[in-house]
Amino acid sequence: MALLLLDLGNTRLKWGLCACAPEDAQACAPAHGAMPLESIEPLAESVRMHAGAAGLRAAVGCAVAGAVATMRVEAQLARLGLRCHWIHSLPQQCGVRNGYTTPSMLGADRWAALVGARRRHPGQAVLIISVGTAVTIDCLAADGRFLGGVILPGFGLMLRALEMGTAGLKVPEGELREFPNNTSDALMTGGALAIAGAARQMHERLGRVEQRTPLVLLTGGAAPKLELALGLAHDSVEHLVFDGLQSIAAELGLASPLTARSYKT
Repeated sequence: MALLLLDLGNTRLKWGLCACAPEDAQACAPAHGAMPLESIEPLAESVRMHAGAAGLRAAVGCAVAGAVATMRVEAQLARLGLRCHWIHSLPQQCGVRNGYTTPSMLGADRWAALVGARRRHPGQAVLIISVGTAVTIDCLAADGRFLGGVILPGFGLMLRALEMGTAGLKVPEGELREFPNNTSDALMTGGALAIAGAARQMHERLGRVEQRTPLVLLTGGAAPKLELALGLAHDSVEHLVFDGLQSIAAELGLASPLTARSYKT
């Protein structure tokens, strides 16, 4: 039976099915998909099709999209005979200690990514760069402490802010260039360099505190746009949040056979 993983973001719902052992998150290569929030009605059928005869054991997810979107996802899960365990940021979980002033105020997706990073690289300092609607750059110490991080607008938000505040900037999406010579490329390259500059600053700070060079994990739907500008050695991880969700599910016992249930046909 499979474990259903859900990452309900600001603009998209990402889902994954993981049939591997909960304790072996790195070996897990789930069937997965993504859909915009305005078009999540195919979720139940997509999951049912990929789960096949094996069935579904449990669902665990993180949600930052608000109550309405969450309820719509829950309606889809009801068709599968499932209720989702939506995670929340805790003071401590899966070897990660939450350094936020108010731990519960840390976004659940960021918390899951931190847990995923700890799972992949225990005992190492890690800088996590997640590029989506917003960009988060989070610092995880080698001993598992989440030291803190920064939040920036993503590429789309930067572009819309410039379009709203400046006349004549409604142009097609550009490319990353060494010396941009048109407005589209100038906007794309400017956004990438702004994010990359913040990432390098946080990388230097984490390295100084930890007295070692941090590993860098790059994740998120818009991560490919940043790769060439980042200027840091890094690993690209497509489903870091899923890694964290799987570890949390294992710690909570959600992936045990005792919680198994079949979905409705």
